[in-house]
Amino acid sequence: MKDITENITIDKIELTANEVERYSRHLVIPEVGKAGQMKLKAASVLVLGAGGLGSPISMYLAAAGVGRLGIVDFDELSYSNLQRQVLYSTNDVGHQKTELAKQRLLEINPNIEITLYNERLTRDNAFDILRDYEIIADGTDNFATRYLVNDACVMLGKPFVYGSILRFEGQVSFFDPRKGPCYRCLYPEPPFPGDTPNCADGGVLGVLPGIVGSMQANEVIKFIIGKGELLNGRLLLIDALNMKFREVKFVKDPACPVCSSDPMITELIDYELFCNNINNKGIMTKHNEWEITVEEYKKRIDSGEEIFLLDIREAHERDISHIGGLLVPMSELPERMDELPEDKNTEIIVYCRTGNRSHHVTLFLKDNVGYTNVKNMLGGIHAWHDRIDPEVKKY
Repeated sequence: MKDITENITIDKIELTANEVERYSRHLVIPEVGKAGQMKLKAASVLVLGAGGLGSPISMYLAAAGVGRLGIVDFDELSYSNLQRQVLYSTNDVGHQKTELAKQRLLEINPNIEITLYNERLTRDNAFDILRDYEIIADGTDNFATRYLVNDACVMLGKPFVYGSILRFEGQVSFFDPRKGPCYRCLYPEPPFPGDTPNCADGGVLGVLPGIVGSMQANEVIKFIIGKGELLNGRLLLIDALNMKFREVKFVKDPACPVCSSDPMITELIDYELFCNNINNKGIMTKHNEWEITVEEYKKRIDSGEEIFLLDIREAHERDISHIGGLLVPMSELPERMDELPEDKNTEIIVYCRTGNRSHHVTLFLKDNVGYTNVKNMLGGIHAWHDRIDPEVKKY
């Protein structure tokens, strides 16, 4: 592979005696050697997200000796993170992830420099944050940010490594707008809201982020040292349950709205609006008559209204917490339609954990079954916990 990191200069880079010992297992690999290790020391990598994927990505890049790491995350550590985010410990819960990450990474390798961005990546700050790094490692977990990262990288001419995880399945790819297809060439449009659950709704095997994140770090290192074959134009699919790997090849879309020779999108757009109906604070907002907020529902039941409430989560989720209603898991709904009101004009309010699955079910009942007055409870159990009753457990 042609060395594509000519912009990483090593003229003024030297390895200290400590670094020679620290990186000795790299130095004896012909494909890395002293020149490759100096490139790693001279390189700058931005890691988006300090969670499940960001943990192994940043840990392995720090250990490998990448000279400057940038870390973007706005979240605080919660107990639910600890099952897979191996950068942290129980005592860290409640603290800012980026600050914790910096402390831990400098313990791994005090020779590197770390820059923190304690904020959400948006179209307003993306260019300013991304432009100072040679390559981006995307460890985010939502489609809006993935499209934002892709478009910003295309416009800046930056490569990025993509990874995603859900349940037992993972994906990894490498995108370099200068030399191949972009994320939009692979996924021209985001899935319809509710069609694809996120890790919070669908779950994720704890070790899977370690597998995928390590592969992302591997792609970053190969790019920096200019060796090996990158996953450019190739999507690696990982089935951890059956331990199977599959590769899908894809090519540049000549009509891509971002990376084609005549792009339709030449500036960053509103990606939340493009992907779904979530506002910039991460709270689902009412945009349709078939949506209802938790506050609206609470006000109506407090006034004595009788409303048919449908819980479409799984039974084990119901055991954790609920706000009442008939439990019919989403997967069982087609076979249990007889449990719903016969009158198609009956008002039905559907809820789940975060509002994603209930969105999908609401549209199914409206468009496929013919119910005329069905509504999705925005935010689900999470919104109820945050804004109505904290005694209802958030999981």
